[in-house]
Amino acid sequence: MTSGIVFDIQRFSTHDGPGIRTTVFLKGCPLSCLWCHNPESKQAEPAVVYDTAKCLRCGLCAKACLQGAISFDKGIPTLDSNRCVVCGRCSKRCPAEALELVGREMTVVEVLAEIEKDRVFYDESGGGVTVSGGEPLIQPEFLCALLQGCRQRGIHTTVDTCGHAQWQAMAKVSELTDVFLYDIKHMDSSKHHEFTGVSNELILENLKCLSRIHHGIILRLPIIPGLNDDLENLLMTGRLAVDLGISQVHLLPYHGIGADKYTRVGEVYRLPELVAPSPLRMEQIAAELRTLGLKVKIGG
Repeated sequence: MTSGIVFDIQRFSTHDGPGIRTTVFLKGCPLSCLWCHNPESKQAEPAVVYDTAKCLRCGLCAKACLQGAISFDKGIPTLDSNRCVVCGRCSKRCPAEALELVGREMTVVEVLAEIEKDRVFYDESGGGVTVSGGEPLIQPEFLCALLQGCRQRGIHTTVDTCGHAQWQAMAKVSELTDVFLYDIKHMDSSKHHEFTGVSNELILENLKCLSRIHHGIILRLPIIPGLNDDLENLLMTGRLAVDLGISQVHLLPYHGIGADKYTRVGEVYRLPELVAPSPLRMEQIAAELRTLGLKVKIGG
């Protein structure tokens, strides 16, 4: 059976496509955005993350580990990644949930069984399933099999993508997808590379190709103050949408909700001083893009 690495399944989502949705988050992402609010999703493989604030220093995790991968130094647990086999025994034994196994292998059948539990909500609201990440096209075979399963069950499908993927995979996925939520981070390639770790050439080329064969594309623009919210960049993005026949744009205001996750995955959050844009600023941006004839929504 086709299987993939899933790090979360979120029910009753109203910001990832039309209606009430179940969002399936797949692990792995080719980008490393400075503002990423799911840093635990970037690594493709399952991983154990540690929240020092929750830790009771009880030592039960070390006793549970059959590999001897956890040791204590001055009461602080240390995980030896060379020994760890990511079995999750430590996280199951932790009474404070300070250790968490992020990502688990699931078959398409298992994910579809979870999706089916919310079928009544899709039918009543015009919702369905959204596959997000990370970047879902990192796992193209699993993604296609999951979308095919939804299609066979008459469930509406949405794919949330950064667009940095092989075109052959995206073209195949497009045949099974009702709506694409397509993220555009920045129109300037050098700045895109600075802010995300990759250039935007492949992303923009894929968007142009996708727009020729698929008419259910919604552009999603994360609004990151001081990085990509200047008028020139916003209007360039809006004009691209118009040129490609894309009429809908969703503005996603920056938030720092995921900042505290970085210590848990052993990283440093690089935008600690950044403040979310005000509602007034978001309305101003929306108004500028509406002058181009676009349908603009604030939020997903």
